[in-house]
Amino acid sequence: MKESLYIAVDLGAGSGRVFLGEFLDKQFFLEECHRFTYPPNLEKGHLRWDFEQIFSEIEVGLTIAGKRASELNKDIYSVGVDSWGVDYGLIDGNGNLLANPICYRDARTENAQEKVFEIVPKQEIFDKTGIQFLPFNTIFQLFSETELENVRTVLLMPDLINFFLTGKKYAEFSNATTTQLVNAETGDWDAKLLQTLNLEKSKFPKIIRSGTDLGILKPEITTECKLKKVRVIAPATHDTGSAVIGLPLEENWAFISSGTWSLVGVEQAKPLINKDVAKFNFTNEGGAYNTTRFLKNVMGLWILESCRNEWKAKGIDTDYETLLSQVAEIKGCCGFIYPDDERFINPKSMLRAIRKQQRETKQEIYSETVLVTKIILDSLAFRYASVLNTIEHLTNKNIVGIQIAGGGGKNNYLNQKTANACNKKVKAGLVEATVTGNILVQAIASGRFTDLAEARNYVARNSELKTFEPKLTKNNVEEKAKYLEIERRF
Repeated sequence: MKESLYIAVDLGAGSGRVFLGEFLDKQFFLEECHRFTYPPNLEKGHLRWDFEQIFSEIEVGLTIAGKRASELNKDIYSVGVDSWGVDYGLIDGNGNLLANPICYRDARTENAQEKVFEIVPKQEIFDKTGIQFLPFNTIFQLFSETELENVRTVLLMPDLINFFLTGKKYAEFSNATTTQLVNAETGDWDAKLLQTLNLEKSKFPKIIRSGTDLGILKPEITTECKLKKVRVIAPATHDTGSAVIGLPLEENWAFISSGTWSLVGVEQAKPLINKDVAKFNFTNEGGAYNTTRFLKNVMGLWILESCRNEWKAKGIDTDYETLLSQVAEIKGCCGFIYPDDERFINPKSMLRAIRKQQRETKQEIYSETVLVTKIILDSLAFRYASVLNTIEHLTNKNIVGIQIAGGGGKNNYLNQKTANACNKKVKAGLVEATVTGNILVQAIASGRFTDLAEARNYVARNSELKTFEPKLTKNNVEEKAKYLEIERRF
């Protein structure tokens, strides 16, 4: 078939990008067309996403991508949208968005888990869904929802955007599983669970698989963005789902999708659900092409970025590359935090939250930016190691190496520290793995690749990954012991 361009709309929890991509015989073409931010704002008593702004920025990106395609004298086959999980919009009977979607960091779900467990036992929910318990999961957000009365359809963020692009209401599987309302065995909404929680199944759209063709863009979008006969393909609409699909994973290798959150896990053929998995609160997120992401959420670089924002507000220079070069020069251990402490989800002051945890664990308190940065990064590396060790125990498989995707893959200090902490080879460099995976699914749907294996082989041949070999030292062993002592307290 004729070579075509694909558009990937990749939305993170606060910033988005629009990319053009093409799979040439000897070159993977990827070009950023538009980048934008959309921090949540307090509105009507809740922390909300400005959906009108988000969609408007997407339209700007689509328009720029269309102009760029014209300059290249090439056609655009399709567009795919991925986003963060769990958040949703509420559509009324006239197809209108009732209110701006509430952000998962909003405080409304603070006590929701305990209330839900009084209705449905925690173990029963896990046995049905195989999804880890996080206080902001969609199940707890909907339980806390006060605006369901006039709702016709609940649409997760990427499905909401696809609705406004095409007029079609569907729920793509990979993101739907993050709701903790999808039955792991049937792959459909769990009707009994919904009924028990007084949630009407009719408000939840049909679940579709990654790669489903949703048709062409609505006429008004076509006119606005000057895109003719461009189709909308649902990729793995959960951004981590797209990131993992975009990785040329080798057999028995783990992945870390490193960004605001760090998703640490392995790809499997089917969900793994048992009491031990529940005990360690691991999750089985749906993936494209009958894959399952068996993983755990780690708080990620959100902790460091929150600190950097506080420092910036005080007029302190926090250039990222400068910080990392300074951290690399520091010898020895400055201390640790446990990154998955719930107090780090959305504190008024991340720096105060870190100091409070360190006081509780009887550690020396540092205020220097470089030392705090080292503490955060070192703690993340050892948390990764702890999670991967548990994965080996739960799956009874030895992990050979780790592929790191996402923006965190540019952090050479963290990459090397992760290799040391895990005592495993690390490969990093596919920074745009999410965009890559998004476009790969579109390309398979268009016939450019016959299947996922062929698509991943293409990425492997056309990607340059940097390798970090583990350096096991006496200091590293001592640091690991100190970190684990902190982790055991939580």
